[in-house]
Amino acid sequence: MDTPIAAQGAEDYAEAVTNFRLGDLRALFQGHFEAGINACVECVDRHPAGAVALEWESQDGRRARFTFGEMRERAARFANVLAAYGVGEGDVVSGMLPRIPELLVTILGTWRAGAVYQPLFTALGPKAIEHRLQLAESKFVVTDAANRSKLDEVAGCPPIAVVSTTVRDGDVDFTAALAAASDEFEPVLRKGTEIFMMMSTSGTTGLPKGVPVPLNALPSILAYMRDAVDLRAADRFWNIADPGWAYGLYYAVTGPLLLGHATTFYDGPFTPESTYRIIRTHGITNLAGAPTAFRLLIAAGAEAASGLAGQLRAVSSAGEPLNPEVIRWFGEMLKAPIYDHYGQTELGMVVNNHHRLRHDMHPGSAGFAMPGYRVAVLNDAGEELPANVPGMLAIDIARSPLLWFTGYFKQATPAIADGYYRTGDTVELEPDGRISFVGRADDVITSSGYRIGPFDVESALIEHPAVTEAAVIGKPDPARTEIVKAFVVLAKDFAASDELADELAQYVKRRLSAHAYPREIEFVAELPKTPSGKLQRFLLRTAEAAKGATQ
Repeated sequence: MDTPIAAQGAEDYAEAVTNFRLGDLRALFQGHFEAGINACVECVDRHPAGAVALEWESQDGRRARFTFGEMRERAARFANVLAAYGVGEGDVVSGMLPRIPELLVTILGTWRAGAVYQPLFTALGPKAIEHRLQLAESKFVVTDAANRSKLDEVAGCPPIAVVSTTVRDGDVDFTAALAAASDEFEPVLRKGTEIFMMMSTSGTTGLPKGVPVPLNALPSILAYMRDAVDLRAADRFWNIADPGWAYGLYYAVTGPLLLGHATTFYDGPFTPESTYRIIRTHGITNLAGAPTAFRLLIAAGAEAASGLAGQLRAVSSAGEPLNPEVIRWFGEMLKAPIYDHYGQTELGMVVNNHHRLRHDMHPGSAGFAMPGYRVAVLNDAGEELPANVPGMLAIDIARSPLLWFTGYFKQATPAIADGYYRTGDTVELEPDGRISFVGRADDVITSSGYRIGPFDVESALIEHPAVTEAAVIGKPDPARTEIVKAFVVLAKDFAASDELADELAQYVKRRLSAHAYPREIEFVAELPKTPSGKLQRFLLRTAEAAKGATQ
């Protein structure tokens, strides 16, 4: 079938909001959200069998291509393997695999069986794995030889299938089991309210919480790929994000396949060199990823990007706010529009600068609510705030038909109350309806009565040629409540010095404001991030507090 977006073209944002009907999106699916739907059918079966579903490349340069027909067959085989081990409708299957074709087979086969897929990022350690497996009550795990030993330390680990030429006694040989299984398996239909993915929060304020993702999330995922990413039939698409995390699983796997579009897997670590090579050799025209990756591309220099100007038609950024310097560099050096998108594991993407929808674009803004959502800015009393007053970003539940999150798995969700889901992020509503990101509620700095968003200071710092990366926190100060402290990773050919620290402070003071500049700068080799590349300012605050306690 043609992709649902192939002939739509650009649309005015205001008209898209006015004309939004959830039923119109649901009509694009083969299944029925009330009577029964299967995610594997929606991502594979309903598309032409001969069309390409996956473009894969290994770190050593091997390449392979898989069609929708081949993926349907492999998914059916894996569903039969699961059935043979007693895994059925509603059971959780956990996958801890790198970006190899077997990962996609595991995901799709799990869905075909009516089971629930749980991603386990390959950098997780045994304790983190154990918590997630126990939280989800997983019934089956698929991994590879490189990660198998981690499961030895997991108490009560379910049966394990291993993708490897050498498999331990007692484990399931994934390749052999697939080869022996039938390539026919009738997809299990489930209602839209039933879950097909079990995610985890990042756990920055405690143990990770389970995020159940129902099949009702599929229209929201499709809408993001259509309206924000603007994925077109002629595009070559690559989402750099790992499917071990939400942005990768939602939008590097589910999203493009829903549209009958090929996705790209690169089984290798991120480097600017490999990223530019994949963009060139695969002819990527539509790219998605995190600002961390884009900043590293810039740090590699203009020569590394030579010959790519004009190739990228659309670039989407998610995970943390996009620095204006990145927007400028991509526009000047790659002739590519790079747009900021905002979302959470609990929501998917909800506020975007949409590539397909026409609306004003303002660097530093997260954009507008995706059609199908209404957002609001609340004060501590839960009242909606007017424009230009900082408050907490919230989703208006009754007026957001695409909203699918109803609460954490077997756990209270105080963020849902009084008709809103509170995201925990501090923003401002602009008069035209745009959302400007200020920071996580605990990231905002209060200094001499001013509220300072760390992102603004970081953006100013990164514009200086000496700075590759920057993170800003509030450091307790008896006179000012807090002062702005910056942690800076220097570009090559620059050395740390008091003179450079003063130069950077004055640079920000000039570029930003007289009160929102770093009064203290510490040069560091790297910044703490989650495995998916999100900056973890809370770790810097914790370390700073510990230093203060010993002084």
